[in-house]
Amino acid sequence: MRLSDFIRVEMESILQEWEVFAQTILPARDMDTTGLRDHARDMLLAIVDDLDSPQSSSEQVAKSKGFAPQHDDESWAEVHGGARQTSGFSVSETVSEFRALRASVVSLWTKAIGTIGGTHVDDLTRFHESIDQAVAESLEQYATVKEMETRLFSAILRASPDPIYVLDVEGRFIFANKATSDLFALPAQTIVGKTMSELGFPFASDFQRHLQEVVTNQSTYRGELSHTFASGMGERFEYLLAPVLDENKNTEATVVVSRDVTARRLAEEEIWHNAHYDLLTELPNRRLFLDRLEQEVKHAKRDSLPLAVLFMDIDGFKDVNDSLGHEVGDRLLFYVAERLISCVRETDTVARLGGDEFTVILTGANQREEVRLVAQKIIDALAMPFHIAENPIQISASIGITFFPQDAPSPNGLLGAADKAMYKAKRAGSNLIRFYSPSADHPN
Repeated sequence: MRLSDFIRVEMESILQEWEVFAQTILPARDMDTTGLRDHARDMLLAIVDDLDSPQSSSEQVAKSKGFAPQHDDESWAEVHGGARQTSGFSVSETVSEFRALRASVVSLWTKAIGTIGGTHVDDLTRFHESIDQAVAESLEQYATVKEMETRLFSAILRASPDPIYVLDVEGRFIFANKATSDLFALPAQTIVGKTMSELGFPFASDFQRHLQEVVTNQSTYRGELSHTFASGMGERFEYLLAPVLDENKNTEATVVVSRDVTARRLAEEEIWHNAHYDLLTELPNRRLFLDRLEQEVKHAKRDSLPLAVLFMDIDGFKDVNDSLGHEVGDRLLFYVAERLISCVRETDTVARLGGDEFTVILTGANQREEVRLVAQKIIDALAMPFHIAENPIQISASIGITFFPQDAPSPNGLLGAADKAMYKAKRAGSNLIRFYSPSADHPN
């Protein structure tokens, strides 16, 4: 039996044996069985056609020296080489497929015919020459595709507006694109060979720690840093670290892609600030106040700490608005906020709930009298004239006080109890302080 006929008849057996080997190649593990087999079948059928084609002595000599006739169309080996490069196969993995195919065919054919002699030797010689030619064509196409990929990748790197660079396993720059050079305000040749620390960046130690995690774990890392570079560009940056693996699956470098997100972050922070702070006084608004109160209640409950809430209303504010206008009223609220902040510690929270209603969270106030002194300090501060109009403006405040946990166990409960105490102070004549009385559920 001729070798070409044997391959056609035993195609399934050859493919089965070859497939066992193919599954040991890492990139091939992600390919389905059909894809692997179809590719190998195409290889064998092309070789069979070559074995069956007439060949003169001169052609045989040329082919034995690696000078096979040139094809006008792309050969199956060239298709194979290009496909394997784009599928992530290494050169050695691509060549190993041909070696395995050669071994499978020779092994099974030798077993089938016993002693090789006569025409069998010629068939085997032509088979080896066909395999060798296929390897050469495949690798040539592999290299062509690889070179094109490299050129395209280089063009993308140069054109990218985002800083992209490559670091070795020690964190030294191997490559830096133009955007990186522009950002650092340094020529690429100055950057290459240096570490972040040697370039004097204050974020270098944190960056290096994340880099080593990527190198060791072969995982990606997304981070963010704040820094204004010598170029004056940026302030907030997102970056991605991704490992580069060699043919033995060891980390040989790390690619870093960064992006200036300053405008986006500042916009997000402005949106958050506007949603949580009063635009007139710059104090926390109701939403942020309740959030902080909830956190302080949890803290007080966990550590058995005292907590007091003051709720106050400005007496006479409506008269100022009606007689002097809203512009003066707004200025008055702004200066009221300043005086309230001056009466408490930095660890306390002063908020404006809306209109002329303000609240204070006092943390760590151990005694009732201590809280009363703070409230009286606020009363005295707000009683001082405000010189924001033609004539000094006089106002006062009514303050209600409540304690956690004896008056209420929840943020909303505390706020409601303090509100009731404040209205009791207002009904009693204003410019007064009242504590909430939980026993009767009404202020006294």
